[in-house]
Amino acid sequence: MRKVVKFGGSSLASAEQFIKVGNIIRADKERAFVVPSAPGKRYSSDTKVTDMLYGCYALAEAGKDFKKELKAIKDRYQEIIDGLKLELSLEEEFKVIEKNFKEKAGSNYAASRGEYLNGIIMAKYLGYEFIDAAEVIFFNEEGEFDAELTNQVLSDRLAKCNNAVVPGFYGAYANGKVKTFSRGGSDITGSIVAKAIKADVYENWTDVSGFLIADPRIIENPQAIEVITYRELRELAYMGATVLHEDAIFPVRQQGIPINIRNTNRPDDNGTWIVGSTCQKSKYVITGIAGKKGFCAINIEKDMMNSEIGFGRKVLQSFEENGISFEHVPSGIDTMTVFVHQDEFMHKEQKVVAGLHRLANPDSIDIESDLALIAVVGRGMKSTRGTAGRIFAALAHANVNVKMIDQGSSELNIIIGVKDEDFETAIKAIYDIFVVAQL
Repeated sequence: MRKVVKFGGSSLASAEQFIKVGNIIRADKERAFVVPSAPGKRYSSDTKVTDMLYGCYALAEAGKDFKKELKAIKDRYQEIIDGLKLELSLEEEFKVIEKNFKEKAGSNYAASRGEYLNGIIMAKYLGYEFIDAAEVIFFNEEGEFDAELTNQVLSDRLAKCNNAVVPGFYGAYANGKVKTFSRGGSDITGSIVAKAIKADVYENWTDVSGFLIADPRIIENPQAIEVITYRELRELAYMGATVLHEDAIFPVRQQGIPINIRNTNRPDDNGTWIVGSTCQKSKYVITGIAGKKGFCAINIEKDMMNSEIGFGRKVLQSFEENGISFEHVPSGIDTMTVFVHQDEFMHKEQKVVAGLHRLANPDSIDIESDLALIAVVGRGMKSTRGTAGRIFAALAHANVNVKMIDQGSSELNIIIGVKDEDFETAIKAIYDIFVVAQL
């Protein structure tokens, strides 16, 4: 077996955490390829190195003195090096960074240095080969990830070494200019590396023991998810579950490589397994609950709407013309509702409304704001009768008014719309009926 192991920022925030990570890697010789993030917070009021780099570069870009801020970053890394008792100097690296900051190399370059420097330290600490991600992970001219070229180059490079550290979060354009993934993109790098070496497992180590059924900020000590499918994870990640970057699913999903979410601080916990498919039944009917606030609903009414060919296209065209994506479009015989992100819509609402009148000629338009969407996800729902009924009963008992309900044809998830003020109450009610009642 060959494993790719990715460690998050909290797992590498200090020398003490580095030692934990080193022990985890050395405990299993199959953990041959390591993807590190930049150092995260050492304590709650601390600052992540990536944020320090952004702040430092902002000063450089404004033509202000940034030596003090750069030294603070250097000191963070030196603290780790000293704590690990390594014979390693990053002096030359920081001279290059200072020079590139002065030459305004870009915020992508600045942010990427957190992973780059941590990768150098990790490689030295483990005795592994260091491979700069800018040499093996590529973006095209439009700034989109070039999966084909990356897989070809990275596969060839990794085939020549037994052990390697590839820093997460960034790659480069064809001209060598550094480009980062979106925030949290080290998860994506780990997935890309796993695909390149055709890994048996992609272990993603963080500060929690896998996925939880619900947000622990809402539910006290929620139950853990033992096994979840890629499709279930995609639904939950999109609706706010943030343990794993949602784009990290695709490279490994193509190869059928399972992901194991593990806890650096509790390495003996099994964590959560993310798989393509499984015959294992969920412990509960649902796999997880996730949601987001801040939506609004545009309700469009028109008599005989259902018999007017192209009505839906005309409605959505108004949103498209204004650069607004929609979340859900439940409809009836004479009504159609479009759910959108409120912050995207509010500044363009009158343009959208005018467009709706021009394109679709509705009888009336009503806008409702401050709504939340909650996704109840689970492969077990397909074979269980009355799931939607139980949700309605639980919400009614909690005095929560349901504004919308939408179930996909896969029967994998049910989306519920409620008022923002009822968001937490609704999640608690759903968790209680499907989980607490089963304990």
